[in-house]
Amino acid sequence: MEILNKIVYVLMLLSAIGVVILVLLQHGKGADMGTGFGAGSSGSLFGATGSANFLSRSTAVLASIFFVCTLALAYMATHRNETKAGSTDTLPAQNLPVLPSTTTVPAGSVTVPAAPATNEIPK
Repeated sequence: MEILNKIVYVLMLLSAIGVVILVLLQHGKGADMGTGFGAGSSGSLFGATGSANFLSRSTAVLASIFFVCTLALAYMATHRNETKAGSTDTLPAQNLPVLPSTTTVPAGSVTVPAAPATNEIPK
């Protein structure tokens, strides 16, 4: 289970880095205004609108992978305690002294000091 946990962590980290990179590569909505006046180049690798579709779809796929990894890690974290609680690996019993429920004291073994005879408070 630990190996699966580490694989999900690595996949989550890679997808998060990929989402950040793909978001930074995409053009903003304001960049499309400049292409209408000839400022942009339409001869890119994916065509005029092909790069936008490819980058946005790739971002959506990586974001989906990130969210699935997050849910998987949350599921594994909540069910890890249940599997450990039901396992046979328990802590060894501590050897604590057993005290008797009632203690009897012989009548002549305890001496109690006598109370003062007067009600005066000493000064």
